[in-house]
Amino acid sequence: MAQKKAADKKSKGFSHPDYDAAVLDCFLNKQLQLFPEEVASTPEEAADFLEMCFAVVAGSKKEVRQYFEEVGTDVEGEDIFSAAEVFPVGDGRYLIVEG
Repeated sequence: MAQKKAADKKSKGFSHPDYDAAVLDCFLNKQLQLFPEEVASTPEEAADFLEMCFAVVAGSKKEVRQYFEEVGTDVEGEDIFSAAEVFPVGDGRYLIVEG
């Protein structure tokens, strides 16, 4: 089932990119906003964990909204950018990790 979920996201324009240094650093520095304890301590562990979770990188706020709408999350009137699952990378991109 996890493979189907990955394929569904990819077909809707959201792929599982090779996570670059900015994305990995973002996750390592902010992972406690979503998890009660660290799940990764190195960039390699972070990349493995993100791949296992099918985390996606959205290129803009608009793409974040589209992602949540396409996976069936009601985002009407919600501040999705303050959700624990949404990590601002700092360069206009957002990492979305559904823990």
